[in-house]
Amino acid sequence: MTYGKRLLLLMVIDTAIVTLAVYIGAYLLYETRYIDSAIIFASSATLVIAHHTFGHWFKLYKRVWQYASINELKEIFKAVTLSIIVTAVMQQLFFDVIHKRTLLITWMLHILMIGGSRFAWRMYRDHFLKSQKNKKRTLIVGSGSAGTMVARQMLQGGESELTPVGFVDDDKTKHSLEIMGVPVEGPVKQIEHIAAKLDVEHIVIAIPSLSRQELKRIYEECQKTGARIQILPMIEDLLSGKVSVSEFRDIEVEDLLGRDPVELDIDGISGSITGRRVLITGAAGSIGSEICRQISGFHPEAMILLDHSENGVYDIHMELEQRGLGIDLITEVSDVKDKEKMQTVFASQSPDVVFHAAAHKHVPLMEKNPEEAVKNNVLGTKNVAEAASEYNSSTFVMISTDKAVNPTSVMGATKRLAEMVIQHMNTESSTRFVSVRFGNVLGSRGSVIPLFKKQIQAGGPVTVTHPDMIRYFMTIPEASRLVIQAGALAEGGEVFVLDMGEPVKIVDLAENLIRLSGYDVEDIGIEYTGMRPGEKMYEELMKDDEVYPEQIYPKIHIGRTQPIDMTALHSVLNNGQRQEALRQNLLDIANFRKNNKSRLTAVK
Repeated sequence: MTYGKRLLLLMVIDTAIVTLAVYIGAYLLYETRYIDSAIIFASSATLVIAHHTFGHWFKLYKRVWQYASINELKEIFKAVTLSIIVTAVMQQLFFDVIHKRTLLITWMLHILMIGGSRFAWRMYRDHFLKSQKNKKRTLIVGSGSAGTMVARQMLQGGESELTPVGFVDDDKTKHSLEIMGVPVEGPVKQIEHIAAKLDVEHIVIAIPSLSRQELKRIYEECQKTGARIQILPMIEDLLSGKVSVSEFRDIEVEDLLGRDPVELDIDGISGSITGRRVLITGAAGSIGSEICRQISGFHPEAMILLDHSENGVYDIHMELEQRGLGIDLITEVSDVKDKEKMQTVFASQSPDVVFHAAAHKHVPLMEKNPEEAVKNNVLGTKNVAEAASEYNSSTFVMISTDKAVNPTSVMGATKRLAEMVIQHMNTESSTRFVSVRFGNVLGSRGSVIPLFKKQIQAGGPVTVTHPDMIRYFMTIPEASRLVIQAGALAEGGEVFVLDMGEPVKIVDLAENLIRLSGYDVEDIGIEYTGMRPGEKMYEELMKDDEVYPEQIYPKIHIGRTQPIDMTALHSVLNNGQRQEALRQNLLDIANFRKNNKSRLTAVK
């Protein structure tokens, strides 16, 4: 119905209601004695005109009454009361009398019938929606403001496929109460029992400010029910208007890390990035591209995007260019193994800050191709670091890995050697050289998550190397933030490490991903394939003698490693011709193999 037709209909209904209220009030008091008197007619006409005037003033004709609430009732009260007052003034001025009792009864009937006519539509709509079939019975976790909004949206939104049947909340004062007719059944620990009792098909976690540790606890209870589990968007997205309260999302594996993500020191980073020329090697990779995205928000003077992947550089360049941030975006399709090219890039671009993300990172592949790992991870790092020093870059941040601690693989050993190169460079250069270590990055290329997802989509089984294997995990944005934060905190020679909480079992990660994908673990299956060459049962972020007692920044630790004997390094790199000899030499020069035999896995 158009607004004009709706307005006309409401005004006709209100006219009839107001007129009827006046005559019913007069009849109740005087029966038929004054029904046809001039004062009753004049009062009726005055009340109608006043009602329409105040109705427009308080926007009673512009409200959507299927969502009527206490606020609408307040506006009706104001409009009716003022209309009665105007009618009383008219009676005094023209008839020198005020029929107080008639006006009082008329006022009560007026409110009752006007309010009833408006709320009748909402009552009908709510009853109609509740009686609809094929709606999924939904349990809402959290009965606060967000949970209440979610329930209201479900009850009032005709297009919603969900209907609330109960709340769960740890607040004991709310237990056994009802919110909009929906009962608060009990605490989180009883979710399995409550879901079974209410025949729940769907669960919505409606606590936007929930910490990840709490979310993990609630999720573990919810997943016992077999119902689909969704979560309300973050409170920041709700407040900014990016999403609405009805836009639930599925829980991701990242949500179950059991700790809150690392936040940035915005002021410190702005001082180190804003207005500077920033070079990112490996800019097309998972970490490198995210570093580019986050750095672009700090408005550097220029960003030099360097990678050997032509298509990858093109993609990240186009993505950043479409943001229209006014940053000078420079693309360099080149390889860090090319020393002369690195010298040319630094000479022409003069970067102030360098984020070195280019590396080979796949453990099994590097076991078979150790010379390539050395060329890229060690010599490539050395090439970029020397160019940064020669052309006076202020800060050089290299991305390392937890596999560099007590390395048992070629990849880990080369990253450890790269750290040592950086440490050595810091002792003889004005450039501040630092390294950043983190664990496995969820969702990055070659990580277990994309592999598990493909295996699940194919019907399984999901392959896990060992049931007891554990790893530290972080998200791509977290990894990128740590790298950028390290650049702001760098004084030279440090190794920065994120406090990533407790390590996670790979098999637990696989089981969670299967459930989040809507399957049972038994249906997909998990197959154990055995540990691969170079793999550890567990990873370490730092040796005990590397860690300072306190954190340099919330959730960021700092350590210093021993500088390398460059003569020994050159000897290994120059003489490592055969793959097997090079693999052995790499592990030996890292100086961990003979001292940490119990930690190592046999390298074939």
